[in-house]
Amino acid sequence: MHGLHYIGDKLGLLARAASWLTPTGRLVADLDLAAGICLDGVSTSRQVLFRLRRAGFTYNGRRHQITCIGAREVRLPYTYLGADDRAGPGYTGQPAVCSHYAESSPVA
Repeated sequence: MHGLHYIGDKLGLLARAASWLTPTGRLVADLDLAAGICLDGVSTSRQVLFRLRRAGFTYNGRRHQITCIGAREVRLPYTYLGADDRAGPGYTGQPAVCSHYAESSPVA
């Protein structure tokens, strides 16, 4: 999957897509965590990356690539607030969308 930088609810799409995989299926997508996701109004990738890894994703920051192997239910403690299509260019130089989230109650 290419083009997550154009999607509003990036985390929601990743969670849903992980559930669509077969037991040996592989999801690979380009994702710029540093510029594409804002949590509580601040561009932060460390906390989001921690939660994604805990949910079974791997992330290659040099390649801006997120991967998930095998179907899984992913529940992240974030509420999607909306997106800003005026975020400017992403790492590819193309226009990108910044997704805004608020932290919701912790997921068990």
